[in-house]
Amino acid sequence: MSASNYGKFAILCAVWGLTWIAVKYGVTTLPPMLFAALRFVTAGVVFLAVAVWQGRSMRGLAADWLSIFIVSLLMITLCYGPLFWGMTKVPSGTAAVLEMSLTPVCLFVFGMLLRQESWSWAAAIGLAVGSIGLYLLFVGGSRASHDDGAWIGIISVCWAAASSALGSVLAKPTIAKHGSTAVAGATTFLGGLLLAGAASICGENITDLAVSNWTAKAFGGWLFLVIFGSLIGYRLYMQLLRDAGPTRAGMFAFVSPAIAVAVGTFLAREPLTATNLVGMAFMLLSAAVCLYGTRAPPRRMSK
Repeated sequence: MSASNYGKFAILCAVWGLTWIAVKYGVTTLPPMLFAALRFVTAGVVFLAVAVWQGRSMRGLAADWLSIFIVSLLMITLCYGPLFWGMTKVPSGTAAVLEMSLTPVCLFVFGMLLRQESWSWAAAIGLAVGSIGLYLLFVGGSRASHDDGAWIGIISVCWAAASSALGSVLAKPTIAKHGSTAVAGATTFLGGLLLAGAASICGENITDLAVSNWTAKAFGGWLFLVIFGSLIGYRLYMQLLRDAGPTRAGMFAFVSPAIAVAVGTFLAREPLTATNLVGMAFMLLSAAVCLYGTRAPPRRMSK
């Protein structure tokens, strides 16, 4: 990656490492899917306004409506709905390691299926190691909080990682064509609207977003997610997908989980067991092997 991309990568690691505690603060008192939907619709409006100001053609973007719809559904609706809901069941640090470690693994697998990556024994070993880590996290989560359905929360977080990874791989050509700001705006806005609809179907009530339910921590978390998580972090991720490729864009998984676990443990006093630690270590090792175990560099899209 270029020096510029390394700088973007560093900012992304820090921002997305802190978003987990912000999410946890919000979903503690607010309906998780509606909380996520409000974040993305707000960010989408800002993104689209900036894209129009930059002179981007909304007509050209609308012509690719099917690609935008699919990417929005995968990267936002089917990712953050289950993710935010799952975080009501598991600690933010555990969710962060699960989602972030699975993301580069899933990026590699989907990239391989779409012939953007090559199979190797190193990748096979990485996937096996990741499976062991997943098992340990399932065991640790179910023992620590079986009555709260922690294992269901873990499944939701795993699903979120896979959905986001597939959407990321499919998004790359659209980003190269229309620019990161316009695509980020279209996907967050549309994905947020779809997420709000899904929340209603799942029984969440818009009245639960009443001012009385917004604690200072919840509002601060939402504001952080909109400004840093979406307007800054999501756009940087889009740029890295375009310029460095999906697999390398997923390298944030090495740094962000450590930040998330530390913040969750010290600020939210979330439990951390020995089984969780071992499972997290296996997941991070799996991510490292899948990222560096292949010799073939990711293909770069022309701008």
